[in-house]
Amino acid sequence: MSEWSVAEPGKLTFDDPVTTLHVRIVNGTVNVVGTDEGSARLEVSELEGPPLAVKQTGGTLTVAYEDLPWKGFLKWLDPMGWRRSAVVSLAVPAGTRIEVGVVGAAAVVSGTDGRVEVKGVSGDTTLVGIAGPVRVSTVSGNLEAQAVTGDLRFNSVSGDLTVVEGSGSCVRAESVSGSMIVDLDATATATDVQLTNVSGEIAVRLPHPADAEVEANTASGTVSSAFEDLRVSGHWGAKTITGRLGAGNGRLKATTTSGSIALLRRPPAEDEPPTDGPTDKKVL
Repeated sequence: MSEWSVAEPGKLTFDDPVTTLHVRIVNGTVNVVGTDEGSARLEVSELEGPPLAVKQTGGTLTVAYEDLPWKGFLKWLDPMGWRRSAVVSLAVPAGTRIEVGVVGAAAVVSGTDGRVEVKGVSGDTTLVGIAGPVRVSTVSGNLEAQAVTGDLRFNSVSGDLTVVEGSGSCVRAESVSGSMIVDLDATATATDVQLTNVSGEIAVRLPHPADAEVEANTASGTVSSAFEDLRVSGHWGAKTITGRLGAGNGRLKATTTSGSIALLRRPPAEDEPPTDGPTDKKVL
């Protein structure tokens, strides 16, 4: 095992192979990028408060505060925590398994194809070009995922979810009051999407042509659909959108208690002719 105590800005290079990365910080920013290189690099550009402990044990690289454990992370509270902050950037092999924990810090992960797990209290998370499975749990932090092709799971109390050009085979999201905006790419022909919310609104933009069994319902919110093949029913109280688009190979299930639900249509690709027929939204 190799250990370093980082008490000021600086850089480290790790020649031994890295297969797993653990990062846990309070305030500041974590940037992790996947590379084709076999080695890993760390740069701490800003640091305030206690030093960061850096350890490499076998293929596992850890960059964290000693008093910030992964287990029970979302319940960690330190009245002196505001006095610490770090801006940490890491370049790791693309296949590295990544675990990031942030309290009040932003997390950005891009260009990896290994498993990614992020736990956050109030910091926002951005994922770009992730090919492996993703799991994000936050209290109030938002998640923006762009061009994520791996399975995506999101759990939050009040954080918002934004998925742009999503083409993974599975999207699962649960929130109490955070909004959910999911934009599915045209390559997402058999995506299984399940979204559950209490008071937050849900908007899903489906590719053209769409291919999914659809079931969306709200107990007291409004619903709207841009697809004439879907049935919109209910006038008082509970409202639903149901039906099949295309062959129904994919699945879309959205449920809210008081939030609104909107199903939107992606415009056809430039090399596809427009579809004839009505495109007016059905709204209840």
